[in-house]
Amino acid sequence: MEKEFMKSGPVLDQKGRPIPGYSTKSMITYNRKAIKALPWRIKEWDFYQITDGEKCLQFTIGHASYAGQVGAMMFDFGKKKKIIEKNKFLVLPFHSLRMPSDTEKDHQLTYEHKDIMMQFKTSGNERILTCRWDDFDAHIVLTRKNPHSLVINVPFDESPYAFYYNHKINCMTAKGTVQYKGEKYHFSEVDAFGLLDWGRGVWPFHNEWYWSNGTGYVGGEILGFNLGCGFGNTNIATENILFYRNAAHKLGKVIFELGTDYMDLWHIHDEEGRLDLTLSPVYDRTTMTKVLWVNNCCHQIFGVFKGKAVLDDGTCLNIDDLISFAEHAVNNW
Repeated sequence: MEKEFMKSGPVLDQKGRPIPGYSTKSMITYNRKAIKALPWRIKEWDFYQITDGEKCLQFTIGHASYAGQVGAMMFDFGKKKKIIEKNKFLVLPFHSLRMPSDTEKDHQLTYEHKDIMMQFKTSGNERILTCRWDDFDAHIVLTRKNPHSLVINVPFDESPYAFYYNHKINCMTAKGTVQYKGEKYHFSEVDAFGLLDWGRGVWPFHNEWYWSNGTGYVGGEILGFNLGCGFGNTNIATENILFYRNAAHKLGKVIFELGTDYMDLWHIHDEEGRLDLTLSPVYDRTTMTKVLWVNNCCHQIFGVFKGKAVLDDGTCLNIDDLISFAEHAVNNW
């Protein structure tokens, strides 16, 4: 049985140990000063992704205390072509980025340095993403269409003070434009969706996970899903969930089955028979980061999802040609 947070409370107890569980809205409070681990083990990031079935735009502001990154990337996964990649690596940023402690409350996260300006602004149900970086200019507006999200706080077996507090928001329509080297790219709220992956925590130097997230139309309604395994002790709470018709439908543990190559068919299913998806890969967006002690590698596989998902009331949704991603990451940071 998974533990669901039913009332507000802290992420960490008075001794700095995580209070594990999940919720579908922001209910627990992150207090950076309550962390008892070594300060250079703290990690915080805000990651946004916008996709429309052809291209993908990503923004990152985050740090692992001793190293940080501000990044923007856009690629066309249909044409298997990277359009732009901008990265600014930060040495010993620690708390200088002033990352927000709650992603639901109205706030503004801004990074400015010389010719770089990246800003994430949250106001009610809208999130406004702005970036100006040399000859790159982007302005995106995300609008939430489902009041629920995935909030999870899980411990790690390696240390009583290690934890992963994560908030993922699906089901956001996206609209806006990107200009780069004289070319203009458009995202329309008819077929473009946004994702927020918001993480705070302390975890072991070496970690590995599988993650999949997607939003699209099923039966004329917006369906969102978040699926993952391998990261932290998920016996008390998993990050597996469906979003449909303004409601959230919690799933238990899921299994990711891969072939011998990342471009082989993926099979993602749960232990209770409520989820059975296949991913037919189209594009492997591989990222590798090596700076200071950081050595990270992630294969983010974009492609076509097909299969079924069963809601809490037993309704079976048939998923056909939903374009999104699944990934496998092995990180040392």
